[in-house]
Amino acid sequence: MRRKKERIFNLPPVVLWIVALLAAIEGLSQLLSPEAYLEVLRRFAFVPGRFTFALDPDRLSQAFNSVADDAELRAQAAAFFLGDGKPQWWTPVTYAFLHGGWLHVGMNCLWFAAFGSAVARRFGAPRFLLFCAAAAIAGALMHYVTHMTDLQPVVGASAAVSGVMAAAVRFVFQPGAPLGESLGFAQPADEGMAYRQPALPLWEILSNRSAMSFLFFWFLANFLSGAIPVPLGITDATVAWEAHIGGFLLGLLAFRWFDPPAPPVAFPL
Repeated sequence: MRRKKERIFNLPPVVLWIVALLAAIEGLSQLLSPEAYLEVLRRFAFVPGRFTFALDPDRLSQAFNSVADDAELRAQAAAFFLGDGKPQWWTPVTYAFLHGGWLHVGMNCLWFAAFGSAVARRFGAPRFLLFCAAAAIAGALMHYVTHMTDLQPVVGASAAVSGVMAAAVRFVFQPGAPLGESLGFAQPADEGMAYRQPALPLWEILSNRSAMSFLFFWFLANFLSGAIPVPLGITDATVAWEAHIGGFLLGLLAFRWFDPPAPPVAFPL
């Protein structure tokens, strides 16, 4: 009897392609000169101060003038990142495709593959892509609310990764789900049903030991990343942990808007 050949990368195609795309973009970024990469950041990174300048220029000017650092250097940074003063509405999504080095993109891809695979199998590719975009936008919004006058560019898929991790919490710990208790020794006839277990209601997460342990360690890790900044390799940029929180809350609270209807249950006649 011929054995079925296993795939080397047992990932949903949509996850595999996103990981490959992020790695390819980082590889191309490494080939650019510093000047060219700064231009990429100006066009595609998320810069909170640019949106504030377009919506409330006086607020940014007051914050800019109150800083005691090198005025000439700040003026150059403002002129570069503010550009024509118009908001770049695509950057709350495109910033997620850029990273601050191989370590940064590698860690994001690792967690994205681990948790995004389960969510992609449950949502399907179209819903999954929309969900990742929504998580990235939520992360940018949370970072904007807490850094409205900041001209430091934000990059990384961490908000989207945090979103899929939160979405996974809603179902992977259920009995019969990938990380839940086994329902027996027999393997399910349809392996995909392991990813279609009923989602945990939000209030039940508080009584699920596995889910609460995961949430505790996730928030602890993000608290520590904010309390102990870790340079990411681009200028003096550090972990934008507020964006992580925004993506995570989106994944936790908006899960049901993206979750497809449960398949009908066939009853024997």
